Formats: sequence, C-alpha cells, structure tokens
Amino acid sequence: MDWQPHATVLAERVTHRTSRWRAPVARTPRHVLVPRWWERAADGWAVRDGAADPERWLGVAYSDKTLVTRVGALHADCAADDDRPAGRPTSSSTLPGLDVLMFQHARIGDDNTLGHVGTGPGYADALACHRLGDKQVTSMDIDPYLVDAARERLGELGLHPTILAVDATGEVPGTFDRIVSTVAVRPIPASWLSALEPGGRLVTTITGTSLLVTADKNEDGSASGRVEWDRAGFMSARRGPDYPPRLASLLAVAREHEGEAVTTGRYPVVHVTEAWDLASMLDVTTPGIEHEFEEVEGRRTALMIHPDGSWARASAFGTATPTVHQGGPRRLWDALDEVRDLWLATGELPLRGARVLVKPSGATYLARGKWSVRL
Repeated sequence: MDWQPHATVLAERVTHRTSRWRAPVARTPRHVLVPRWWERAADGWAVRDGAADPERWLGVAYSDKTLVTRVGALHADCAADDDRPAGRPTSSSTLPGLDVLMFQHARIGDDNTLGHVGTGPGYADALACHRLGDKQVTSMDIDPYLVDAARERLGELGLHPTILAVDATGEVPGTFDRIVSTVAVRPIPASWLSALEPGGRLVTTITGTSLLVTADKNEDGSASGRVEWDRAGFMSARRGPDYPPRLASLLAVAREHEGEAVTTGRYPVVHVTEAWDLASMLDVTTPGIEHEFEEVEGRRTALMIHPDGSWARASAFGTATPTVHQGGPRRLWDALDEVRDLWLATGELPLRGARVLVKPSGATYLARGKWSVRL
C-alpha cells in the first residue's frame, strides 16, 4: 500500500516547512498503528476495519483527525463487527497536528530525554523516536493491552522506545528532561516534578478544560510557566479500565423536574462544551459539571448535572431569554451566568496567558492580574 504520499501531504498540512517535526510526520505510517478504529453510528459506536477498505483507511489515517481506538473497556482491535458500545472513548490516536503542537511547546532539544504520558496507539512515540532516537523516548500508559500493541507495531516499523504499563499519575519510573502528557490531569501529579531533571519542562492539559499548560522546573522543586494561548483537549487520565459511569439518574431529573428554583435567565442558552473558554472557566470555578445540549425545531435546551446532586435546565427558542430550572445544593446555571458576567465586564476571561505555579506537592495555581485560583 502506497502510504508515503499521504504521509507527506499530512506533514505539509500540520508542520511548517522549516519544522524539525515535518520529517517525522512524513516518515510515520500512521495506518500501521491504527488498523481499526471506532466511529459514531446511530445505534452506538461502530468499528471500522482498515484492511476491509484500504483506500478509505489511507484517507482516515492521514487526516488531521483524532481516531477513537477504545470505547469503554473495548478496544477496536478486539471488537466484533456487530459490537455497538455506548460508553465514552477511553483511548485514541490524537490528531497529528496536536501531537506536534504539544511537542513544539516542550521545546525539545536534540539531546533531551522525553517521558510521554498516554501511549495510545504509539503515533506520538513514533514521531519522537524519529526526532530523537529510541533510547531517548519513554512512553507510559495505564492499559497493558495498549502498551503491548504499541510496542509490537512500533517494532514492525523498526522503532523501539521504552514503553511501560504504569499509572503515570502515581510514581514515574526514571527522570526526564521533558515530560509531555497527551492525557489531561488535575492537579498535576507531584511525581512529574520529581521525575523532571533540573531545568526540565513539562507540557500537559488540565482535566475538564482546554487549558494547555507549560512549566519549567525551578531550583526549589516547583515549576512555573503559563497557560498557553493555544487550546488543547485530551481525555482525562484514568486509573482503571473505564471512567466512572455518568450520572444517568440525575440527568433524568434535570430533564423532567420543576426544581426548587425557577427563574428567567439573563443570557441565551449556550452549548457550553462548544464554547471552550467559557467551559474552561466554569470548570475552574465549579469543577465536575457534566453537560448535555440539544436543539429541536428551534428550541435550545442545556442540561447541567453535578456529582453533589445539583442540576440545572435552561430552555428557550433561539436567542430568547430562557426559563431556568435548578435543584440540589448549588445553582449551576447561576455559576455559569457569573462567568458570563465576568466576561462581559472585563472583555475576556483571565485564563489564557495566566501564570502557572506548580508546587512540589502538585498543588497548581493560576493567576492573571487580580484573579487567581487553586485548581
């Protein structure tokens, strides 16, 4: 199969012609690392087999798109054609442009050692091996199957990084000049700071947000940096085969109940998860909210639920002011409106460009101007 022209076009799409990451992208046969993947279907997730349609396989593999490879506890490699899992994605091959972006933010030098958290199918590790060499790359994932599959497929490509099945939010084996995480965490694990060499740099994203954080290790063992202006979103780090189940019963309450408070909202209904800065600020101030949104014949409805039992429902046609129903110990829609108030009052939200301080304990602080928060 003639994959090389496709990889070359992808490299031209996701890198600048002077980038040191252009050659690694052009040299990496992504389709070998992702032979099967999941796509959304009307009745759940449907598995796609590359070998069954090679032309489509090449088109998908060399697109700058994320390919979901695991849903719930079921990897696409192990799925039957009629499997229709309904859970959440638990592993994927990140869109290549985002892998490159994360590595660029790491400012990786030729002699640097790299600790990569979130092996997945191994595509990012293939890029790193082409850029640095096998001996300078260590990759970690909590899933033994993913680790074994990535090690075998990378080996077929002549690439042999160290790949370990470990929970990298716990102890991290070894020390590194750079740590790049393609799973989201909150807070930043203290073990990452311990594993960073003096002057080392870490790059990660914060769970529940689109915040991309870079931080350099200080002499006192802390790390300081910033929230970059770029946005990035990754699956959150998990500590088992799947994420905890969603709050289905509370979601049903939010759909149907009147609630203890019924008011008229001040702003139109918004699809929160599609408004990245708004969603990030809300999750920083009120972490843990799950969102649902639907639009039917012009009526927009947003649902918010929280593990503490709080819920909210806002509904209106178009951009009209919504009727808002809320219940539980907190008023979630009011928390959202407070974020929108701040946005209107200041002209922007203070997250992007905020200073970051990560203490040796992993406690993570953001600050910009008079605003500050501990994650």
